[in-house]
Amino acid sequence: MDNIINKVNKLLVGCCLLVIAGNTVLAQEQRTLTLQQAIDLSLENSKELKVSDSKVKQALASLQEAKDNRLPDIDISGQYMRVNKPNVDFKLQGSGSEESGEGSGSEMPNVSQAMFGMATASLPIFAGGKITNGIASAKYLEKAAELDAERNKQEVIQNTIAAYYNLYKAQAAVKLVTENLNTSKQRVKDFANMEANGLVARNDLLKVQLQESNLELALLNAENNEKITNFNFDLMLGLDESTRLVLDTTGLSVKPQVKSLADWESLALDNRADFKALSSRQDAAHANVKVAKGSYYPSFAVSAGYVGINVPHALTVTNALNAGVGLSYNLASLYKAGAKVKQAKAQEEQLAWNQEQLKDGIRIDIHKAYQDYTQSLKKIQVYEKAVEQANENYRITKNKYDNSLATTTDLLDADVARLQAGIDYEYAKADAVVAYNKLYESAGVSVGE
Repeated sequence: MDNIINKVNKLLVGCCLLVIAGNTVLAQEQRTLTLQQAIDLSLENSKELKVSDSKVKQALASLQEAKDNRLPDIDISGQYMRVNKPNVDFKLQGSGSEESGEGSGSEMPNVSQAMFGMATASLPIFAGGKITNGIASAKYLEKAAELDAERNKQEVIQNTIAAYYNLYKAQAAVKLVTENLNTSKQRVKDFANMEANGLVARNDLLKVQLQESNLELALLNAENNEKITNFNFDLMLGLDESTRLVLDTTGLSVKPQVKSLADWESLALDNRADFKALSSRQDAAHANVKVAKGSYYPSFAVSAGYVGINVPHALTVTNALNAGVGLSYNLASLYKAGAKVKQAKAQEEQLAWNQEQLKDGIRIDIHKAYQDYTQSLKKIQVYEKAVEQANENYRITKNKYDNSLATTTDLLDADVARLQAGIDYEYAKADAVVAYNKLYESAGVSVGE
């Protein structure tokens, strides 16, 4: 008997541990998330921003490369050679030597190797402005890369806000459909009892059962949409894909007023990072025109060098230093540099027109974002009133039905209208927040600035 009791106790303890472990897993798979936390996670894990950071690093390296052109070039070379002893026969004639009978030739030195080393340094003084303007161009391009990264950051934030409230809409739909389905299930039970007692027709029971089935299908679709949206949002935030997100929706009740359309257009042209980036690229193109024109000018440089030679038994040279100023000019640049200058000017002109084109695009973006937000505020008012009307309509229809003044179809239609109005109202609130943030993102500023 004691053994049986012990086994039962062990089984109960094991079940408790499983329940605790299961609750722990469930707790790990659910996370409460504010909008700001979602933005921080998306910025931290965005692959697009990591690419932007790499481009900024590349631009910084290009700038450093341009600055390095001001430094001297230093070349060091050396050579070691093994040589054989050549056969040399000097036949020099001289009257003095023949008469005296003395030989005039000298014995060749025994040379078996030769070594020499050379070091040269050249510091550019003037290169037609190529170095200075090249540095200026690289600075503008580096600034443009930083502004591109800033613009990408703003887009990532806006995408996160849109994804956040898309998930809210999916969860709100599940909640509302679930509540309506519970009401429908109770209605089916009531109609089943009334049908059994002969109080309603069989056809009315089938109608409420059909609505219950339709709501079950609607709930399946809503739950599926929520799971997909939740998975995609987890992936965007760098979270485990099985994490169920619980959203903080306190910001939905905020309906701030905004500036006039003209103010938004002016704000956008002053603050849009992509517009500033294009301006920086235009400045870089202007500097590149000067770089191309630099080919028309000569180059000056200060140079210095050292030479050392050692040929055993024959020649030794040490302390052979030299220094001076060099001038070089490629005459071919007089007729070859013109094409490069034209290319650089064409690039500058192209960027100027791109800037005008972007200016029009910014105005279009601002106008659309402004109208969308204005419309979203009006939709909230309309759907808020629609919810009140749908609830009142359902209450009146329910009273009429209870007093045999309305049909079952009327009651079910009123119930569906109430559900749809509730879903539309929740969607409108979420869309208004997204549109509000989109307006600020289109202007290139953060909310509240």
